[in-house]
Amino acid sequence: MTIIRRASAIGAAVTATACAAIALAPAAAAAEPAAQRATAAPKAAAAAKYNGACGGGYSVVNSAQIGTKGTVFLTYSSATGKNCVVTVRTTPGKAVHMTASLGFASPTTTVSDTGYYTTYAGPVYLDARGLCVTWRGEISGEVAGKNGTNCGSLAANRR
Repeated sequence: MTIIRRASAIGAAVTATACAAIALAPAAAAAEPAAQRATAAPKAAAAAKYNGACGGGYSVVNSAQIGTKGTVFLTYSSATGKNCVVTVRTTPGKAVHMTASLGFASPTTTVSDTGYYTTYAGPVYLDARGLCVTWRGEISGEVAGKNGTNCGSLAANRR
């Protein structure tokens, strides 16, 4: 697990991935033969299930599906005041590059777990009481997550 202090790496990665997906989607559809587009049934992506990796007392408060590869989960424990992020693959298998990261903007702090894993990346923890969090997961180059969400009461006391 590493702690990285930088301004907008998480936001930039999520934004770049979203922009690339939007820019490439029309071109990919145009390249596909019309007959295939008309007859191809859309695939329903099975979401990964939360695996409890954050531990007892943590409940899922948000999630984002990483295409068909898996899901990144944001959890919270009211007992500790900490958030936790874990990225879980839909189908475990050969080790692939995965990331689970969690951060907030002021002071700029990001905690991440990056490596080659067969099942999940994380958990990573951060005390973000009274702050909005930015969280993301990555599996084999595909990224999902959210910036500035799940804001705690701004009146909360940070320790």
